[in-house]
Amino acid sequence: MKGKTIKPGKQRKRLFQAAYHARGKILSAHLSADLRKNYNTRSLPVRRGDTVRVLRGDYKGVEGKIVRVDRKKYRIFIEGITRQKSDGTTIFVPIHPSKVEIIRLNLDDKFRKRILERRLFIEEPKKLEEPISEG
Repeated sequence: MKGKTIKPGKQRKRLFQAAYHARGKILSAHLSADLRKNYNTRSLPVRRGDTVRVLRGDYKGVEGKIVRVDRKKYRIFIEGITRQKSDGTTIFVPIHPSKVEIIRLNLDDKFRKRILERRLFIEEPKKLEEPISEG
């Protein structure tokens, strides 16, 4: 999703035609306040195993682990958020990741740990040394 465009139609087109590997980054959610302080970053792509809290909709306030991430439809499925179909089968309710907040990270993946470490070191403001005055 490179390049700049303001037109909403073009933005939607880019969203719907995004490559599979680029969709993972689009599927991001905000971190909770304490995680934001710890990791010095505002949001991260969601992963299976993360614990999230729903902030909007019918399931507001519900917390649970992410069971599945659907990159094709841009939705996540959370443990405990289910619905009964008319034939009696239970299905997970799809939720958009912008409507949830990550409250516990799944750090089993070494690549994700590396991303967080990199962000911690880069985003800290660097102090400028005072120039030495002559005379």
